[in-house]
Amino acid sequence: MDEVFGNLVDRCLRSTDDLRTLIPNPSHWVDNKVIDHVDDLSQRFIAASSLAIVSTTRPDGIQDITPRGDPPGFVHVLNKNTLAIPDRPGNRRMDTFENVLENPNVGIIFVIPGHRDTLRVSGKGAVVQDTNLGQKLAVNGRAAELVLLLRVERVLCHCPKAFIRGMVWQQDAWPDTSAVPTLAEMMVAHGAMSETLDEVEAGVKKDRETRLY
Repeated sequence: MDEVFGNLVDRCLRSTDDLRTLIPNPSHWVDNKVIDHVDDLSQRFIAASSLAIVSTTRPDGIQDITPRGDPPGFVHVLNKNTLAIPDRPGNRRMDTFENVLENPNVGIIFVIPGHRDTLRVSGKGAVVQDTNLGQKLAVNGRAAELVLLLRVERVLCHCPKAFIRGMVWQQDAWPDTSAVPTLAEMMVAHGAMSETLDEVEAGVKKDRETRLY
């Protein structure tokens, strides 16, 4: 990667040895905390989570990340080795599902609003359509048409330092977002759309208000 970043940084690390020369190996407190299933503690954490950040890999090898959110406990633990994540109406890009159909590796971070610890889960994913499962994952009477199943391979708790440093749950520390571009602004600019910003803003607002479920 020297040819990409070489003029921006002093050094690009080339190996794990390079890394561990700078950063010692972790202590036993964190080195052995990975398990290969959803135990009772992990299940209780997932049951309280209303936000899951899902990572998949595109066919070209580039990583993709997308949020999934619903009422707490929306991700169901079917058994100690299997999670079910419902799909909801969206923009129909289906990036996550298309990625999983090509490469089943999936990583998830579970977030609980107001709680600084997180839970990391990873494994192999599959896209399924199942009437009974879709009804089980229904919200507001709307069943999930598609479901992402995850065969769990790794589960580990994650320390709160990122949320502490980012002051994520400290409302008085939240930044002023008045200058932050809206979704509609970025859609118009990045997509070189012919519609006006007002038209796209109205479409985004309608979608948000009428197509949550």
